[in-house]
Amino acid sequence: MSSFWNNRISVSMFGEANGPAIGVTVDNLPSGEYIDAEELARFMARRYSCGSNYAVNSMPHIMSGIFNDRTTGTPLCAFLQNQPETAPQHSQADNLVRPGHADYTGTLRYRGFNDVRGGGHFSDRLTAPLCFAGAVCAQILERRGIYTGAHILQIHNIKDNPFDPVNITRDGVLSVRNKEFPVISDRKGWEMIEDINKAHEGGESLGGVIECAAVNVPAGIGSPIFDGLENNIAQLIFGIPNVRGLEFGAGFTSAKMVGSQNNDEFYVNNHGHVLTRTNNHGGIIGGISSGMPITLRVAFKPSEFVGGEQQAVNYRDMTDETAESPRHIPCSVPAAVPCVEAAVNIALLSHMLDYPNFC
Repeated sequence: MSSFWNNRISVSMFGEANGPAIGVTVDNLPSGEYIDAEELARFMARRYSCGSNYAVNSMPHIMSGIFNDRTTGTPLCAFLQNQPETAPQHSQADNLVRPGHADYTGTLRYRGFNDVRGGGHFSDRLTAPLCFAGAVCAQILERRGIYTGAHILQIHNIKDNPFDPVNITRDGVLSVRNKEFPVISDRKGWEMIEDINKAHEGGESLGGVIECAAVNVPAGIGSPIFDGLENNIAQLIFGIPNVRGLEFGAGFTSAKMVGSQNNDEFYVNNHGHVLTRTNNHGGIIGGISSGMPITLRVAFKPSEFVGGEQQAVNYRDMTDETAESPRHIPCSVPAAVPCVEAAVNIALLSHMLDYPNFC
């Protein structure tokens, strides 16, 4: 099933963009875990605080799996009720193959029976259930001292300062996570916002890169080959719309290095912990955590929702048409920051369940 992820814990998402509701079921969470509803709401609100244009309430209705603020150990089910769609729609929209959208591929895959309104099950609104699941996992992880945070590393051609891959700490993660516009350099953030505003005025959209780090993940989490920690993170990351690339540690830059440059030398610190002096491996070696911060970068393409008309095809009549987007999103990257964190949190918690004495 395309909307079902299963690896120790399972995540199943349901709903369409213009249906009555969207939601998620998370199974095999440890029981007895305290879930702070206010913190959950704050995490969810970050998806809407950066100019997002989602017509859906931010706080989910929890149907099962939490009782008296604690996980019960049974499936956690939550749904978010959609608001009525108010954006103008073309009368022939159900038949159009629009550039940048999954209209054509979705119609072929589901033989024309899929709900295409607002993107249907392909809509970026489905990141709300993902954020909810990741927010729950985050609280369970943070109770064990594991923190995940992300920031906008790049919008268009404007770059923020990167995380220190060796020395990033809990405080460093939280300081950027709590910002309204999540960047390390506020000056760079202002430049990004200005660039986004210019794109909005010109009817264009911009892509970018999100950098994420997870700190205090103990060494020895994960498995080799097909069940590696990177593998599971990647599966969830590519469930976020508009993702076009993912790299861990030095990523593609490592292809320009020689072996002695890329290798991270081990040493024992003053506390008797085995660490590496550099972190080109991004905290994961052989699919297993090394104890260093886990670092990754996610590339997002520009939003398909641009201003003006674009060339499309009416696949019912097999004729060329023009289509105008029902809405304009100049940049979807800021709203994707908590989505990246959520994906990493789910993967980490799934593997942490194997860790001795975790539950």
